[in-house]
Amino acid sequence: MRSGRNPKAFDKTPLLDLTYIQLTGLLTSWGEPAYRADQIWRWLYRSLVTDFREMTTLPKGLRVRLAEATLLRTMKPLEEQRAADGLTRKVLFALRDNQTIESVLMHYERRHTACISTQVGCPFGCVFCATGQSGFVRNLTAGEIVEQVLFFARFLQAKGEGLTNVVFMGMGEPLANYEAAWQAIETLTHDEGFNLGTRRITISTVGLVPGIRRLAGEGAQIGLAISLHAPTDELRDKLVPINRRYPLTQLMAACRHYVERTGRRISFEYALMYGINDSLEQARQLAQLLDGLLCHVNLIPLNPVPESPYQPSPRGRILAFQAELNRSKVSNTLRVERGTDIQAGCGQLRCQRMPKE
Repeated sequence: MRSGRNPKAFDKTPLLDLTYIQLTGLLTSWGEPAYRADQIWRWLYRSLVTDFREMTTLPKGLRVRLAEATLLRTMKPLEEQRAADGLTRKVLFALRDNQTIESVLMHYERRHTACISTQVGCPFGCVFCATGQSGFVRNLTAGEIVEQVLFFARFLQAKGEGLTNVVFMGMGEPLANYEAAWQAIETLTHDEGFNLGTRRITISTVGLVPGIRRLAGEGAQIGLAISLHAPTDELRDKLVPINRRYPLTQLMAACRHYVERTGRRISFEYALMYGINDSLEQARQLAQLLDGLLCHVNLIPLNPVPESPYQPSPRGRILAFQAELNRSKVSNTLRVERGTDIQAGCGQLRCQRMPKE
């Protein structure tokens, strides 16, 4: 059976997989001065180069050696789709092992946000999510996570604009790939490189309690979003199976710990499904669950997934649910739908296979 894997693609070290310290170590092992790492880091993350020949401050011999031993890019866009309103762009990327991931760029009035993936597929199987239903293949490396961001940054740079926000809300569970996700964050926020503010990054999780507590201990002002979708354990066990391991009492305790350690407000994602989690009583239960917690609820009309029995709530029920939250003084927003016509909305990203040659 042909795997489609190209062994030669794995002979070189992906530069984006290296931390600043690792890059410095590689260069000094080649007999290069340590300051070369500063130069390369800036070429990678400030100038956003895609060819070693563009690194003109480096000696030609070093550029040749870098090209022989390392890779600047490890993924390529296979397909791009743009929403009819022009505000959302979804890209299907092929990785070195011929696996694929999807990433999304969303345009708002004052910001440009990259929604990036951290895994090929997802192991947690939320029943209404296309990614969860496609199964899990592998974790992404830190470089593969970062490379998605740089791809969209280059696109915006060519238009004289810049990327303002990154959300780890694409395919996969970031806290289940913690080491790579955190390394990617450190790379993106490095002040000598891409220099993205930590407050402009949000990690979304289905509720991995150990990961939330670990993230709280990092001392960074990262935004945290919880995919909640249900106000009771009975319902959440069905919709978000990880709840059976980390029920709501544990999840809420971890969320309160996060707020105490960081001072940051937590966002709760709540996809409204007709007849499942959209009743007034469930709105009251949600308000009670979140009582006293510094948080904000993002109400999301469920984005439809083909073959799924779960359907979006009618607008009237959504507005009634929101009104009940307002009566309980729960901070909330009815999220503007983006990219649903190209299957780029929340929960719609699906693992796809490259066509066989």
